[in-house]
Amino acid sequence: MRTIHRGDRGEAVRDIQHRLLDFGLRIEPEELEGRFGPSTEEAVKAFQQRRGLPSDGMVGADTWGELVEAGYRLGDRVLYLRSLTFQGDDVRGLQKRLNALGFDAGREDGIFGPRTAAAVAEFQHNVGSASDGIVGPDTIGSIERLRPAVEGPSRAVVREAEYIRHIEEKQTLVGSCVAIDPGHGPDDPGHVGPGGLSESEATMLIAEDLAAELGARGAHPSILRTRDDAPSPSARALAANELGAAVCISIHLNGGEPTAEGATCFYYGTEATYSPAGQRLAEVIQEELVALMGLMDGRTNRLTVAMLRETRMPAVQVEPCFLTNPTEEAMLTDPVSRRLLAAAMAAGIERFFGSVESATGPRSASGSTDTGRSSAGG
Repeated sequence: MRTIHRGDRGEAVRDIQHRLLDFGLRIEPEELEGRFGPSTEEAVKAFQQRRGLPSDGMVGADTWGELVEAGYRLGDRVLYLRSLTFQGDDVRGLQKRLNALGFDAGREDGIFGPRTAAAVAEFQHNVGSASDGIVGPDTIGSIERLRPAVEGPSRAVVREAEYIRHIEEKQTLVGSCVAIDPGHGPDDPGHVGPGGLSESEATMLIAEDLAAELGARGAHPSILRTRDDAPSPSARALAANELGAAVCISIHLNGGEPTAEGATCFYYGTEATYSPAGQRLAEVIQEELVALMGLMDGRTNRLTVAMLRETRMPAVQVEPCFLTNPTEEAMLTDPVSRRLLAAAMAAGIERFFGSVESATGPRSASGSTDTGRSSAGG
């Protein structure tokens, strides 16, 4: 979809404004006839911050999807497994309740996939209902009568933490498929550096170097786009899932003031839940970028973009530097520096599989944070 931002007018803006108002956010009356003005921009930023999105004040595919999903409450519609999955806060509420009752609905990501459908059918069987996996008024009533305790740590997080131990003990990088997503594309350049390097071009260069480095370490890397196409984030996530990738690395670059600098890694997470495996992968890549490249540590943070939410394997968004910083842009145009950057990322991925130790030793407990970051790369 076309990004909608300050200065735009029309029905699409009016629709966005009404959804923001339903979310309890304030917009000045003079803007409510479809003018994307300052108060609409601030409302979008506030919404993005609450939903774990980069708070840039613009409505792109990820923000629009979250606006739509935020409008659903459990019981608003009948839920069931279909090829175009149901997504929304109603699904997330269902997953929380099923997990709290001991039925494995998987990660509480608001996506009604096979695991959630299986948990519904298992619940229905246990309460003596038809095990059809369809969530209508009767099934919702049965769940609510059991009063599931949805507050506190999610059981899905505990289960995924166990998965990390399996990765570290049983799986190695050698022979594993690694999906690599170079952010943006030819029709969506992203940030542009002062020297003219676009984010879409730079992420492809990094992806190619990372693929070569991982291949040399025995992995099977797969780049999710070519130089000539720009699949949607959901299409890229689907491609990674269909590959059966062990991990997914989405590469973006940050942007801001010319003096802003440093590396940041993101993993899937909201205020209520997160991916422990994604967090671990983000932490080890971040450590290697800081230790081997001498980059400023922007730490690790939660994010809810489609590439992290819709992938079924540990996934991270790596932003190794600020493209808008002339020094860091120059690093990306230098083949030697770029290969070192790829080697640092590959070293972190290899550590995730438990096959090597960091040369820098263990990181302090304060080395990462779960707080949101407002300037994530485009």
